[in-house]
Amino acid sequence: MAVEAEKRIALKVDVGSFGYYATRSVLNCMFPLIARRRLVGMDRLGGQRGPFLLASNHISHFDPPVITSLVPFKIDWMAVVELFQHPVAAAYFRSVDAFPTDRSKADLGAVRVALERLKQGHVVGIYPEGGIRDGARSVLGGAPLKPGAATLAQMAGVPIVPCVVIGSDRLYNAKNWRRFRATPLWVAVGVPLEIDTGLPKSEARKDLEKRLGSAILALAAELREGHGVSEEDMPASPQSRMREP
Repeated sequence: MAVEAEKRIALKVDVGSFGYYATRSVLNCMFPLIARRRLVGMDRLGGQRGPFLLASNHISHFDPPVITSLVPFKIDWMAVVELFQHPVAAAYFRSVDAFPTDRSKADLGAVRVALERLKQGHVVGIYPEGGIRDGARSVLGGAPLKPGAATLAQMAGVPIVPCVVIGSDRLYNAKNWRRFRATPLWVAVGVPLEIDTGLPKSEARKDLEKRLGSAILALAAELREGHGVSEEDMPASPQSRMREP
């Protein structure tokens, strides 16, 4: 019975791959018309395409499509359960292998799905800030990450790849969807972070969470120092972005 269940899960993921790659093709046709995208740091993965957790800062609802369109590997996104409340939306998100998590509780069902996807060799995308953040509430503003990413990595025995996205919050402004406006978007990935198996489990999780936060900050600093990111490009609230000229 367990083998049959695993086969059903694998079949769903294979079918979802078609929806994922079709969506990415559409995104890669659309984004070049409105944005100037830059991907930094892929060489740090050494050709690795999974399994690992991709842990990114979260500045807008556009982060998943921006990251999906740029990185060369497939990501199974862990998404908030609210996105799955409407049947049509739920069908779409499942078609691209996204799966829901309930942030109001310890969602063991989502953990089981994530572990199964990682076991199959997939990349699972998560947002360890626990939601969209800007300013002092963001990891880029010094706020700590929510616990959970390190625990999941430890349970699965996989590394965490830190990721930073900058500029996607500008897409809240309808003017930036004009053709050839060339809104700048950056995505940077870092060196995979491994759990320190020489530490007690609880200390190892805390250590990995601390290193993940530091790595995300370092990636943002790298974009600012060497890839044209200015203070104005740093994350802002949707409301302030909407008021920009």
